[in-house]
Amino acid sequence: MSAASAKTRVLTGITTTGTPHLGNYVGAIKPAIEASQDPNVQSYYFLADLHALIKCQEPRRVQEARLEIAATWLALGLDTDNAIFYQQSDIPEIPELTWMLSCVCAKGLMNRAHAYKAAVAENESAGNQDPDKGITMGLFGYPVLMAADILMFNANKVPVGRDQIQHIEMARDIAGRFNHLYKGDYFAQPEAVVDDNVAVLNGLDGRKMSKSYNNTIPLFTPEKKLLKLVRKIKTNSLEPGEPKDPDTCTLFQIYSAFSGPEATAAMRAEYENGIGWGEAKNRLFETLNEQLREPRERYQALLEDPGHIEAVLHKGAERARAEAAPFMDRLRQAVGLGRFV
Repeated sequence: MSAASAKTRVLTGITTTGTPHLGNYVGAIKPAIEASQDPNVQSYYFLADLHALIKCQEPRRVQEARLEIAATWLALGLDTDNAIFYQQSDIPEIPELTWMLSCVCAKGLMNRAHAYKAAVAENESAGNQDPDKGITMGLFGYPVLMAADILMFNANKVPVGRDQIQHIEMARDIAGRFNHLYKGDYFAQPEAVVDDNVAVLNGLDGRKMSKSYNNTIPLFTPEKKLLKLVRKIKTNSLEPGEPKDPDTCTLFQIYSAFSGPEATAAMRAEYENGIGWGEAKNRLFETLNEQLREPRERYQALLEDPGHIEAVLHKGAERARAEAAPFMDRLRQAVGLGRFV
């Protein structure tokens, strides 16, 4: 076994819809980028652009989102020398594998997928006679595409949120079924990795920062806009000089996510001493602006040089296909689609 194949394989899919915000960065992007620098891990990071077509049929938006998300990860320091960074749509072996896996996947397994069941339940609650109204085969079968993403590179570990654990279990079921039918050890059994210690930031209104609540602070928002958004963060009516509870304060929560232990401890003392909300917001803005200034500049420079982003993704696709193409040759042979001579 080569040194590369002996490494733990970790695969992360990156959604290519929506503008990344501070909560995305702290909860997912930052830890993933730190993991990309681990020499003992072979990391695969891919833009899940085929998945994006399930919910978005706006070509311009799909195109812009792919560029913006790629620029975001590169600007924040993704190590593309160690990690393999590619677009899902640049690997034609993935949809081919999706079809092979679809042919061994039980429909009943897909019937139990959370997203499909939720869509059916919504139709039923709305009184639609057809429980499948508006449901595409993309939505119904996307767990198989996700399984192909994972199994193509025989990922050992897949970091996911709790709502995605079911899909990893489905990938395991499909892999086991394929191995059994074609009497071989073609696919490893992937494991879901759920980090319950991942930080969840609150948004402007005190609820979880989420696009659905319209309470986010975009990661690379311009400096003046950033200041305005920080000043909108909800606080209570305590006056300057009155002690405040940092553990129930969105300002403090975000500040501590972007500060080291010493600065966080110092700010906690400031809360106990009655720091005014205006001053607390200024401190938060200064901290965010300082930490995000250079990545923001890199992000803007990358957007203005899409050819560079394309080249980085092309290089990643070449590395990915160097594994995917020979593996698909083996799988074609296994199912009877191999060459005659």
